[in-house]
Amino acid sequence: MNISDGSIDIHAHFYPEAYLRLLEKHGAEHSAGCDMSNPEGVVIKAGPQLIPPLEWRFVDLDLRVEEMNEIGVGVHALSLTIPMVGFAGDQFALQLSEAYNDACVEAHQKYPDRLVGFATLPWHAPDLACQELDRIAGFPGICGVYSATRVGDKDLSDESFFPIYERLEDVGLPLFLHPVQVVDPERLASHYLKNLLGNPFESAIAASYLIFGGVLDRFKKLNICLPHAGGAFPYLVGRLDHGSRVRPELAHRDQHPFEYLRRFHYDTITHSKEALEYLIRIVGSDRVMMGSDYCFDMGYEHPVEIVTGQTALQDDEKTNILGGNARKLLGLEDGSQS
Repeated sequence: MNISDGSIDIHAHFYPEAYLRLLEKHGAEHSAGCDMSNPEGVVIKAGPQLIPPLEWRFVDLDLRVEEMNEIGVGVHALSLTIPMVGFAGDQFALQLSEAYNDACVEAHQKYPDRLVGFATLPWHAPDLACQELDRIAGFPGICGVYSATRVGDKDLSDESFFPIYERLEDVGLPLFLHPVQVVDPERLASHYLKNLLGNPFESAIAASYLIFGGVLDRFKKLNICLPHAGGAFPYLVGRLDHGSRVRPELAHRDQHPFEYLRRFHYDTITHSKEALEYLIRIVGSDRVMMGSDYCFDMGYEHPVEIVTGQTALQDDEKTNILGGNARKLLGLEDGSQS
């Protein structure tokens, strides 16, 4: 298999051992920690967040590729998720970012046709984030950058992030978003609602700030991918659009939210055939990419079948969603990351 062929999972999480060891050794200084001795799996704590035991396939690349072979996935685009690095002090966050990003490069070097990575940055320290972005841009296997949908108490329209967006445009790397914290977590504490409702609304809130905060207008070359099929955003865009036409608070935008739908890219994680059909219809099949949320229980075990089972799609549309769209966005069309 060549990286320029086959399916690409755009939403596949990875916790490298180097990141976990740093967290284990120095996390206590930042109200965090990591227990790698738990027989049920790796346990991570960061402030109030306690991540349940993580299966070893989150960490072990050989297990990952073996499972990819079993389910017919060609490439994983690796990404760190909760707690990322925002909980840490600036310098430790930079250390964690460096460890994670170097591990992505090593993963790609071990499996050059199967694994690429999205870099993690210390977004809460923008100068250090730009420093790390400058370091890793052009590294083999690094084909994008990851960010939380909110960084501490700052939304993504905060001007402190503008230098990072500018550098992303300069180096041509896309930005992939993922929730870390959610609105009103106390209210959503029961029934797993932090994930079921909190995550999709976080994506909608992030998209709204990027639109109404002028980020998409200012950084016209910036490519941004929303997780979980855009969360609630594609399904509430009509309400946002109407509000932009009648509310004076939103009169400063030249365009309306419907016109920004195609400024974003989206993965396929809807858990509803009908919802995915709607997403593809409203944004276009060229803006949608296969994703699984590997390997959490809220993800897809067989992401390829989710796409091939969309009977309303033409074969070329399925091919593009399975890998063609991601290959173009990530710059993998000619196997250049190899």
